[in-house]
Amino acid sequence: MFFGADIGIDLGTATVLVYIKGRGIVLQEPSVVAIDKNTNKILAVGEEARKMLGRTPGNIVAIRPLKEGVISDYDTTEKMLKYFIQKAVGKPLIRKPRIAVCVPSAVTEVERRAVLDATRQAGARQVFVIEEPIAAAIGSGINISQAMGSMLVDIGGGTTDVAVISLGGTVVSASIKTAGDSFDEAIIRYLRKKHNVLIGERSAEELKINIGTAFERTIPVEMDVRGRNLVTGLPKTITVNSDEMMEALYECVEAIADTVHSVFEKTPPELAADIADRGIVMTGGGALLYGLDKLIRYKTGINTIIAEDTVSCVAYGTGKYIEYITSGKGSKITRQSFDKS
Repeated sequence: MFFGADIGIDLGTATVLVYIKGRGIVLQEPSVVAIDKNTNKILAVGEEARKMLGRTPGNIVAIRPLKEGVISDYDTTEKMLKYFIQKAVGKPLIRKPRIAVCVPSAVTEVERRAVLDATRQAGARQVFVIEEPIAAAIGSGINISQAMGSMLVDIGGGTTDVAVISLGGTVVSASIKTAGDSFDEAIIRYLRKKHNVLIGERSAEELKINIGTAFERTIPVEMDVRGRNLVTGLPKTITVNSDEMMEALYECVEAIADTVHSVFEKTPPELAADIADRGIVMTGGGALLYGLDKLIRYKTGINTIIAEDTVSCVAYGTGKYIEYITSGKGSKITRQSFDKS
């Protein structure tokens, strides 16, 4: 046994990452839960449950309890969080941990409260909330306490958050529900419309990762994918190329680029000048889509870079945040904490 740990959680629509003070990121698992509908019993959580997506019998359903960055199934989210916290800690805790958890920048007060309550019910003695762009900025190594403008584009599974940060706070921000999951859905729709083939979520994700394209490639790539022919009802294998992927993802990536542009329009001129000098930083798994940084650079004329270890930036930032505020130095960064009574 050991005393309560300080934990940072990136509660993502697609993936949950857990950071423990002094140990770094100790867990990274899909935010998927498999449930037996007859008994309402949880059968699997995380990677084991993800393998069941689209492959379960009638009485078992594999679900994602978070949708578009917010909780859509409160009870399941609470149980999933409790499971991940216990798995990450690995030992019985004498004292309940303090936990920092991140939320999209545009969440409502009700959605924020749901995250707080679920985290508290999952076993936290104290909960701190941090907005995803702030966490991403900290995790990517930006010194947000300076009077200097920084722009973050965080593309997760359910939401894309764009924010201009200065002096530890958000000056201008926007959040849209177009992100990694939207890419998958766009690919599924495109193949159904063009090839009369229906593919599953996992196949769409593999296409996105391997040949997904936001900006024209110099050397086109292609990949075989298997789905169900909607005319004959039989399995069919088709070859999809990167040009088709660019066509499929056009609306999604344009929406992200337009959001970046609209945030720039609202940015004070001094901060806009800072960003023009320093560039735009992209984080989140969606930032790895080929050519998305090039598209934003093309649309804005500003150098755009992908942060190192981009998938883990928010988790690292959330972990550094909990370390910072629990050390008693957290006055510079706006924080919100709720003690368990």
